[in-house]
Amino acid sequence: MKLARLAEDYFRRASVRVKSAELAYSEKSYPDVVRYSQECVELSLKAALRAVGVEYPKEHDVGRILKAVKERFPEWFRKEIEKVSEISRDLVDKRSPSLYGIETLGKTAEDIFDKEDAEKALSDAKYVLSLVNRLLIELKIL
Repeated sequence: MKLARLAEDYFRRASVRVKSAELAYSEKSYPDVVRYSQECVELSLKAALRAVGVEYPKEHDVGRILKAVKERFPEWFRKEIEKVSEISRDLVDKRSPSLYGIETLGKTAEDIFDKEDAEKALSDAKYVLSLVNRLLIELKIL
């Protein structure tokens, strides 16, 4: 029961991150869209892991964990693990620059991320969120 409650909480907060990303997009704050999208993907995938009873290390990218325990997921979700792992890895790589820029190069986050980056990040976040929503409904957590 505890893991199901955690999964539900993570998913709810992931949903809020998408709304935050959409607001940031409307304000043309593209680095924030990337950041909130990364947080959405992270929370969504951690919700999926909690839903199937998996403890994971405290790291941002859990793609390798998903791959290691893929047999715990329904077949349709297993087919998506490679793609969601790539999305997670890509957004985790952008996590710090989306907040701080690249200080050593004197580049702000606004210098690095544009509208196209934001649109892809938000689209990816919504994709992962929808998969995890389906999973949690199927597992009777939502």
